[in-house]
Formats: sequence, C-alpha cells, structure tokens
Amino acid sequence: MISNNDSSSHPYSTLTPDVVQDALAHIGLWGDGRLSALNSFENRVYQIHLEAPVEGVDQVVAKFYRPGRWSDAQIAEEHAFAEELVAAEIPAVPPLRVQGETLHHFGGFTFAVSPRRGGRRPELDNVEVLEWIGRFLARIHTVGAQRPFAVRPALDAAAFAHEPRDWLMEHAAVAPEVRGAWAAALEEALALIEAHPVLRPGPVVDEDGIQRIRLHGDCHPGNILWTPEGQPGAGPHFVDLDDARMGPAVQDLWMLLSGDRRQQMQQLGALVDGYEQFRPFDRRELALIEPLRTLRLIHYSAWVARRWDDPAFPINFPWFGSRDYWQGQVDMLVEQIEEMQGEPLMA
Repeated sequence: MISNNDSSSHPYSTLTPDVVQDALAHIGLWGDGRLSALNSFENRVYQIHLEAPVEGVDQVVAKFYRPGRWSDAQIAEEHAFAEELVAAEIPAVPPLRVQGETLHHFGGFTFAVSPRRGGRRPELDNVEVLEWIGRFLARIHTVGAQRPFAVRPALDAAAFAHEPRDWLMEHAAVAPEVRGAWAAALEEALALIEAHPVLRPGPVVDEDGIQRIRLHGDCHPGNILWTPEGQPGAGPHFVDLDDARMGPAVQDLWMLLSGDRRQQMQQLGALVDGYEQFRPFDRRELALIEPLRTLRLIHYSAWVARRWDDPAFPINFPWFGSRDYWQGQVDMLVEQIEEMQGEPLMA
C-alpha cells in the first residue's frame, strides 16, 4: 500500500505565488500581480500577466518542472525540438528566449516561460478537423525524423513496463490480494508487446523496418488547442512537449481516437488521410496501437504511485491504490491481451 507521506516535505510545497513571481523577476519579467494556476499534475504551470509586454507578449505561461524528472540536457532537447518545429512553420508553442536562454533556475526549481496561446479543444467528431490535425502531425514527424534525441529516453517496454512494474513490486504498491494476478497478466501482456521490435528495450532491431522518431509523445486532445476558422492562426497548435520521446509515429495518433471500434476506424481514417498528404504512413504501425495503449496503462499506475507525496495526487486520485483499483487494472490488462491478439484497427 502507498504510505501517506508528509506532503509539506514535497518540493512543490515551497513554490508559493511569491516564489513564482520572484522567479520571473529574476530573469527580468515583471508580473503585475495577476497569477493563476493552470491544470497540470506533472509540473506546476502558471499564467501570469506582465507589467510590460516582452516580444509582443503580455501574458506568459511559466512551467516549473517536477524536480528530478528530467535533466537540464533532456529539457534542452524538448526546447530545441519546439524551436525546430516553429522554424518549419508548424504551430507549436516554444519557450521564450529570455536573456538568451530558454531554461532558467531559481529557488531550487527549473522553469521555462512561454507565450500564452488561447484556443479550445478540437472537435474530433469533425472529419475536416481530424484531417487538419493529421497534416500537422505529418509535418511534426517530418521534422522529428531528421535526427534523433540524444538524451531523452525512448517509448519502449523498458521505460513503460519493466521499470514501472519493478518499482511497484518493490514498494508493495499493488494490493496484496491481486498482486499475483496483476503480475501474471502483465507478463502475458509484455510478451505480446515485445513481439514488436520497435517496442523492445534497447536499440531498435531492424526486423520490420518500423523506426523510432522524435514525437510529441503525449498527443491527447488536451494538448491540441484549436483556433476557429476566420480568426488569426486558424487551426490547431500543439502545446506541452514535456513527454517528447523517440517512438513509432502512430503514438501521436492513437490517443486522438475514442468511441467504439467503428468510430475509431473512421477517426483513424481521417487522421491518416490528412497525414499522407505530407508524409507516408506505414500501416504496419496500426498493430502497435493496442500495445502502446497497454504500455500507457502500466506506466500510469506507477506514475500516480510515485507522486503520492505530492499533495495534488491524493486529492485528485482518491480512488487510487485500493483493492478495487488494482482488480480493475487486472481486468483491463486481460482486456488488452485480448485486443492485442485480435485484428488491429484499419485506416
């Protein structure tokens, strides 16, 4: 079971509004006192109004990275990737360069500041919207395929299954009543996941020609902001490259799918139609959708468990860690095993 650690000892307990404002002042950005926290569990993110515009921007978003998650070098790769996308006229939101740097340090925190960009969630039941997103994803991947990340990790079974499983077992986080069933289901699922060379731990073995490229990595609808047609900058823009990794291209498509199998196939067809206007899509990657979904499921449990000393987590995930929760994880793994053994979605 997860222990109830003293949340006052968590690093974010010292990140008060005054510290946020002082951090910006440290790099020459002066807030006018208006500050609001934005929804983010992994990092702490704030919208801040400035006293005077900087590079034409009067509102910024400051992201304070979770201590210990990424090294400065890994964050620098995220920032460089965002800047490459913008240089290619792809609507991403890169951090501002302030005093010549995108990455800053203050009070024990690492942070970056980006221009605020508004927008709404995309209407994913609209075929034209999906095709538009598909076109931009293809352009992102064209840039992403030009060179690999040097220090950011890959999306593979090592990082998303083996290591999370080992941590959960070592910390007795899985309810003892279902621990054996969960471990057995996970091992069966892993065998199916690792049947795909691109998802195996370590360098890709070129058995099937599917490659890892630089990805957005967490391309769910909340990370795409949509500006309606007729307004400046109409269409999608992509935010939050915090989870950018090396992985197969389909990783940036499958999290945009929802509904039953028929609906998902229609959505996938529209995304791929748009994608292929700019870049070929290898349809063999469709067989990776359920393995990738399973990896995310395994990784998610360890993600929440590891952050239980962050006061935001017990408040927002009160159901986590119970016997019912872990039985539900066993049931979902069993369902995913069946899905991975079935026919993949078609586009």
